[in-house]
Amino acid sequence: MQYDIIVVGGGHAGCEAANASARQGFKTALITANIKNIADMPCNPSIGGTAKGIVVREIDALGGLMGRVADISHIQIKMLNSGKGPAVKSLRAQGDKVLYPQNMLKALKENETLDIIEDMIEDICVENDTVTGVITKNGKRYDCKCLILTTGTYLKSKILIGSTNKEEGPHGEESCKFLSDKLRSLGFEIQRLKTGTPQRIDPNTVDFSKLKEECGDPTPWTFSFDLDPCYDVNNQRKCYLVYTNAETHRIIRENLTKSAMYGGYAEGIGPRYCPSIEDKIVRFADKEKHQLFLEPESNFYPDLYLQGFSTSMPIDVQEKMVHSLEGLENAKILKYAYAIEYDAINPMQLQPSLETKLIKNLFTAGQINGTSGYEEAAGQGIIAGINAGRKLKDEEPLILHRNEAYIGVLIDDLVTKGTKEPYRLLTSRAEYRLLLRHDNADLRLRKYGYESGLINDEQYQRLKKKEEDIASLENELESTTINYNDFSNNIQQIIGEVSDNTGYNLKYLLKRPEIKINDLKNYLKHTYSDEIYNIVEISIKYEGYIAKTYKEVEKLLKLESKKIPKDIDYSKIKNLASEARQKLALVRPQTIAQATRISGVNPVDISILSIYLKKEYSKDVADE
Repeated sequence: MQYDIIVVGGGHAGCEAANASARQGFKTALITANIKNIADMPCNPSIGGTAKGIVVREIDALGGLMGRVADISHIQIKMLNSGKGPAVKSLRAQGDKVLYPQNMLKALKENETLDIIEDMIEDICVENDTVTGVITKNGKRYDCKCLILTTGTYLKSKILIGSTNKEEGPHGEESCKFLSDKLRSLGFEIQRLKTGTPQRIDPNTVDFSKLKEECGDPTPWTFSFDLDPCYDVNNQRKCYLVYTNAETHRIIRENLTKSAMYGGYAEGIGPRYCPSIEDKIVRFADKEKHQLFLEPESNFYPDLYLQGFSTSMPIDVQEKMVHSLEGLENAKILKYAYAIEYDAINPMQLQPSLETKLIKNLFTAGQINGTSGYEEAAGQGIIAGINAGRKLKDEEPLILHRNEAYIGVLIDDLVTKGTKEPYRLLTSRAEYRLLLRHDNADLRLRKYGYESGLINDEQYQRLKKKEEDIASLENELESTTINYNDFSNNIQQIIGEVSDNTGYNLKYLLKRPEIKINDLKNYLKHTYSDEIYNIVEISIKYEGYIAKTYKEVEKLLKLESKKIPKDIDYSKIKNLASEARQKLALVRPQTIAQATRISGVNPVDISILSIYLKKEYSKDVADE
């Protein structure tokens, strides 16, 4: 059977890729080994978190599904870092592990040009270095013009508990045994990575009186820019805070060699920023305790997820570890923790469009590219889906720059720097994070979704109305001056005593940290939504910092405009350091800006490269 685009894998990357492809009008097939596992959450069913919540907003701004589905499927939601600056605020929702996959599948089925096929892919068909199709376990061939691999943790996956291992996926399902061998034969560098999941606990065996409650926010939130809150803020499920203690640490230290990781039974490299509990104990030996959370997985069954207690210890040791925790002395473990290792490719073999450098029309997204997390996977998925469609339309790919989106930071880090461990997005990775906020994702990205066909006219007109309202409020604040005597007592006290009836401009008054936009609403002629008030307040209070950041972005964009020809031969550039020559040849950066971010390429190398481009290539090529 012939398709325009085939997506292999029904995880979070695959769902977004298939939706993006189908929404562009391409005949698309999503092929997955088990339809029941579409948008599955084998680990914590949370969506969002620090930096990750902004990624979900970006996916929604582009026309993706994750934010919408999370909004109608969660059992608790809250804004993280609400007491800090706007650059680090981020939504996190505890999703329902049953509802989320159901709602995602329903959303996918709304695409008339999308077929969902249950089968296992074991081979890729390639002719003249161009992908032409896939072959299933049963020998059936599906032809395609573009292929997107989103295989998650299933490439030669192996479950590890202590010294035991099983060649299977997260739910005891069959591992994809041959696809990574095919990729290796095509020239891809394959690396072994590892992640894990903690125990599931019976809530009836937990003493909650010893634990601290963590509740959802009383303020209604949504990830999606198109949905209103559809939940009762007073009827959210509670989470609970738990801490490890000296006894927990003693048990882990005394049994370290029994874990898959420290016992030498694991090949894969685990995530630095979401490590197993034994890794935390070793790496942070000075810490007396570590924070854990007991979180509900669903309203349809009772299991609690013990977040932060991921481990590959044997079952008997896990029992002792869990029972050492206050409140869990008599806890019944419903499902034991495990580690899972799997194959992934070196993401430096990808172009920024997520098309591979080795095979034309072959794209990859998600954990196969070395990332961790549902959000990172989904962000790559939607970009791969959009760009596969653009490739078939003979259009330039959508490349999000680092100043435009966390998704841009993620992909640039992967293809430029690579990763030897599961990559996780952090706010600290984004140098322009003040521009990449929760509140302005649609202002940054919705136009790209509209141009790609994922955002409809109605959605786009709402964006234009929002932009008009923002400009209107900013103009009104800037053009309004109020006399001192006309202000409320509260504002007068903030300003302090004055000798005459001085006039105060509202915009410059709002820059004072003690004055909020709510204090000034009564002095405005027009009324706006809370969203508009919030965006304008941030832009005015942080105006100086934002202006400084934009100056830095201007420098970046100048370097981004300096293109590097695809056919450049780095061996011909004299005086380049050998490491720089090797790294440039491997990454093959598309711009001078990208070249500056390659590890091992120093400023001197960049100067030499720039001089060479000016000398050997026309100015139009080097500075277009």
